[in-house]
Amino acid sequence: MLKLGVKPNVVTFSTLIRGLCNRSKIFEAVSLFDEMIEKGYQPDLIVYTTVLDGVCKTGNTDGAIRYLRMMEERGFEPDVVAYSTVLDCLCKKGLLKEAHDLFFEMIKQGIKPNVVTYSILIDALCKQGMISKAEDIVGIMTKQGIKPNVVTYGIFIDTLCKMGEVSKAEVVVDVMRKQGIKPNVVMYSTLIDSLCKNGMVSEAEFIVGTMRKQGAEPNVITYNILMDSLCKNSMVSEAEDIFGRMRKQGIEPDVVTYNTLMQGMFQLRRVSNAYELWRKMLASGQVPNLVTYLILLDGLCKNGKLEMALKVFQDMRNSGLQLDTIFYTILIDGLCKAGHIEVAKELFCQLSVSGLEPSVYTYCIMINGVCKEGLPDEAYRLFKSMGDNDCLPNSCCYNVMIRGFFRNDYTTTSYGNGR
Repeated sequence: MLKLGVKPNVVTFSTLIRGLCNRSKIFEAVSLFDEMIEKGYQPDLIVYTTVLDGVCKTGNTDGAIRYLRMMEERGFEPDVVAYSTVLDCLCKKGLLKEAHDLFFEMIKQGIKPNVVTYSILIDALCKQGMISKAEDIVGIMTKQGIKPNVVTYGIFIDTLCKMGEVSKAEVVVDVMRKQGIKPNVVMYSTLIDSLCKNGMVSEAEFIVGTMRKQGAEPNVITYNILMDSLCKNSMVSEAEDIFGRMRKQGIEPDVVTYNTLMQGMFQLRRVSNAYELWRKMLASGQVPNLVTYLILLDGLCKNGKLEMALKVFQDMRNSGLQLDTIFYTILIDGLCKAGHIEVAKELFCQLSVSGLEPSVYTYCIMINGVCKEGLPDEAYRLFKSMGDNDCLPNSCCYNVMIRGFFRNDYTTTSYGNGR
């Protein structure tokens, strides 16, 4: 454009600045804004607001205040949106005093805060655990004729649930309903999560029923929360019922759903059911993640299904998955407990071949396994090699080694290690 002798105008600069901000290239947008000023162009209110919003998103509170003051100096009166944007930036940085001062400055300027402004302050106070002050803000805004909206109530519900005040959160939900504001699925899910964490699973199930009656359909996250709690309480059959209910309602289970239910089945030693669920997961097109494989491998090993575990492990390696030491350790542990010490040793050696280093826990498992097989000398060599691999033994390793010596009548060496 410049090569052709065409000079940019205000519209050109404004368009470029907005484009850069939309692409989160705030530094470039600010540089262009400064260049625009230097060249004598006068940005309009939209440009100032755009740059202000961009600077605030980067968390640059000093820059935000600077642009706010610049607007005033250039004859532009910042509106409620501009002030709210800066307030939000200050609050997210925990600068509540500065936010408080700016809030009252805004009022002195004759700019009326709106529900967004008040909600920003309420959120900041709640995050600091200042619930009573946040409630005072609600009182102030109500007197000003501004009613809390779904976001405002959501802040209180989230905060109360995180504090374990579930009953108070339920009261907030009731207040919302009475005011004709429908709680959304996020609020209900937050409430259900809190109830589950407090061991109130039946109450959580009741809330799921209530939200459906209120026209807020549970989503996959809602059901995952409930299923996780049921599985942790060994209520796997009930979790399976929810799994089936989801499918009937057209809600497709995600990887978290499958992981949760699979782990619950393994914990109840329902190995065939867990493995069948794994196969269904693959058939559905749902892509397993590393957590899925950890659950599967760990469940098979702990339930003595070593052949299946070895096959899954080999499939994982063949698929190109980046396996870390944890996967090897789980399988080595299973092999040692089943007495397959030679296979365990072979897998242990494969760690270094794969570019991985055994952890202290891996060494402990291997040392313990070798000792149980009556091979204390080999266990001791393994123990001494830890230092060479920059993996210093901890108290657990020493205890395993000492127990191994006692088991094999190596008491002299045992006392030597105890020193």
